[in-house]
Amino acid sequence: MASSRCELLVICVLSLFFVLAHSKTLKRDVKALNEIKASLGWRVVYSWVGDDPCGDGGLPPWSGVTCSTQGDYRVVTELEVYAVSIVGPFPIAVTNLLDLTRLDLHNNKLTGPIPPLIGRLKRLKVLNLRWNKLQDVIPPEIGELKRLTHLYLSFNSFKGEIPKELAALPELRYLYLQENRLIGRIPAELGTLQNLRHLDVGNNHLVGTIRELIRFDGSFPSLRNLYLNNNYLSGGMPAQLSNLTSLEIVYLSYNKLIGNIPFAIAHIPKLTFLYLDHNQFSGRIPDAFYKHPFLKEMYIEGNMFKQGANPIGTHIVLEVSDSDFVV
Repeated sequence: MASSRCELLVICVLSLFFVLAHSKTLKRDVKALNEIKASLGWRVVYSWVGDDPCGDGGLPPWSGVTCSTQGDYRVVTELEVYAVSIVGPFPIAVTNLLDLTRLDLHNNKLTGPIPPLIGRLKRLKVLNLRWNKLQDVIPPEIGELKRLTHLYLSFNSFKGEIPKELAALPELRYLYLQENRLIGRIPAELGTLQNLRHLDVGNNHLVGTIRELIRFDGSFPSLRNLYLNNNYLSGGMPAQLSNLTSLEIVYLSYNKLIGNIPFAIAHIPKLTFLYLDHNQFSGRIPDAFYKHPFLKEMYIEGNMFKQGANPIGTHIVLEVSDSDFVV
């Protein structure tokens, strides 16, 4: 009996290798990758050898290209070409790779807009375009990518408003929009994202109030990290912010916020970092903040607090590494 099972297992493995060896890459994907190859320049194509991006004969798949088998064909499911100084417009042929689950072109020198056709990539889970020179508005068609979990658009030159359509991404967990030229108000509709853990819109030209952002009942139920720093937000810190009970980091530095710090904020259970510096806050800081079991750092410089208000911990600019969000 054991011998028969071993023989069956060997047959299955050999059959799988046979299928993989004889599967052809979908012509649509071959055409798209060759168009991308032509547009990206020598910094990439020196390692893209052969006619088939998924590998052919003795040649391996192209560097940064991951394929999988679907029926009798292979399709491209991941494209990762980053930190190779690609110069030029966003390669529109990418939008023909309809089976992509991950697109990572970060830390290059891509220019121009993201094409609206990006909405065709319905299987995309990770879109990483940060650290480029992309411009124009963030296309609302990104809101059509219903499986998206990670969206990195930071450190570009996007302008215009944050599209409300991003609130139509039910699986979104991480949203990075910092270091752009975005204007207007942060859409309160983002608060309806049930799985959103990290929201960073720092270093833009955004206006409005925190109260407007959390005006919906049950806003941001899973949010852990809220980065609103270096904008033009006004008004006070509403006590309702304490309803976001999953918060760990609240980063409000360098805005135009005013008023007292509500006692209720000190009862956010896992609050660890609270950055209030360089605003126009006033009054006293409730003693409960100094007794909070998790609060490691509260930075208050550059406000109008009454004498006796003291910071907690030593100010450190928080940075997040890629390894924190491996999927």
